[in-house]
Amino acid sequence: MSHRSARPVAAPARGLRAALVSSLLLILCVLPAAAGGPFEPLAIASRNGRHAFQVEVMRDDASRAQGLMFRRTMAPDRGMLFDFERVEPVSMWMKNTYLPLDMLFIRADGTVARIAADTEPLSTRTILSGEPVLGVLELNAGTAARLGLHAGDRVEHPLFRGR
Repeated sequence: MSHRSARPVAAPARGLRAALVSSLLLILCVLPAAAGGPFEPLAIASRNGRHAFQVEVMRDDASRAQGLMFRRTMAPDRGMLFDFERVEPVSMWMKNTYLPLDMLFIRADGTVARIAADTEPLSTRTILSGEPVLGVLELNAGTAARLGLHAGDRVEHPLFRGR
């Protein structure tokens, strides 16, 4: 008399499939934080000309809270734009952020209100906008100085159109 297992033969395959799906989800959750994307074009019009970047746009609380935390590199022509959805004073910090950054605080009309240059990595010190702003653009530290960016320069991105 033969004895059949109550467990179907496909069960190990299901377990393997579940493990693979879990691994894939983990990779997909970590990959955006490591690699970044999707990107949108952004330009800064300054006295020295027009400077083009590709930026990730953080449009919700969860993505704004994550920001560039835990990333170790960012290409020179990349950045992160924080859309705060309304004009108000904002504060930023560098907790869990390994990259030194330049932060450009941007008014609703797209003009740069203030630049906080070369922010300190991993710091919990609060960096204030100084006035109500709609967005903040984070670039690699030294970018603002290298390109000669100043308060009053204009950021060109759909976020600032028609305001």
